[in-house]
Amino acid sequence: MNMTTNRMSPVTSISTTCETEQDIKNWSQYSQGIAAAMSKRMAELGLTQQMLAEKMNCTQQYISKVLKGKKNMSLETICKIENALGIEIIKGLNTKE
Repeated sequence: MNMTTNRMSPVTSISTTCETEQDIKNWSQYSQGIAAAMSKRMAELGLTQQMLAEKMNCTQQYISKVLKGKKNMSLETICKIENALGIEIIKGLNTKE
């Protein structure tokens, strides 16, 4: 009989994500910056949310959530946005001019 099945040590039962209010504020600011860059570029290209969703192979509802600036996006999603819109989001947000 395996004695380790269905047993968790006290350490592993504690959540490993420790988001502080500052962490949430920081990613929220980036998310809002990405949304603003997306909106601007979509307007330049004459793209609707549905058109962008098709280019990114996702739903219009997902694009809507991203454009509200409250979606914590993965790097993969950011890369898809960059490719679909032909912009550099990460580089653009991190340059101080």
